[in-house]
Amino acid sequence: MQQLIAPYERVTRRMSALMPDALLLLVARLGIAGVFFMSGRTKVDGIIHITDGTYELFRTEYALPLVPPTIAAVAATWSEHAFSILLVLGLATRVSALALFMMTLTIEIFVYPDAWPTHLSWAAILLPLIFRGGGAWSMDRVVARLLHPAEQLAHA
Repeated sequence: MQQLIAPYERVTRRMSALMPDALLLLVARLGIAGVFFMSGRTKVDGIIHITDGTYELFRTEYALPLVPPTIAAVAATWSEHAFSILLVLGLATRVSALALFMMTLTIEIFVYPDAWPTHLSWAAILLPLIFRGGGAWSMDRVVARLLHPAEQLAHA
């Protein structure tokens, strides 16, 4: 059995070395940002003029308890745009991913509970971003280096 396990472990170590965490987090940021940004674009015309149809959707199909439809429409539309852009940049990654995760939970619980496979796939992308951050290829890393240059030298 050890004869099978040792080669497998060597291959998996090599594969892991070929795929840096920074790339995995970048792909996660870009992928989930695309999903939410494109959803946000369906709610507007022009740059970010929220359509009458969007307000109607939030009055009917997307109605939430405790949140007036007009406020929910504006908050969701702006959030999908702003947090997606921040994720692409890798700026405020954890906060942006957490905001989109909370939006995902809201959609799952109050709007489309039967769409859990889709929402679970979004959560699978957002959770590493919440708990690991944007990675080495992010503006978060640039900001951290600017704010804490001495720590960066210690890790070099």
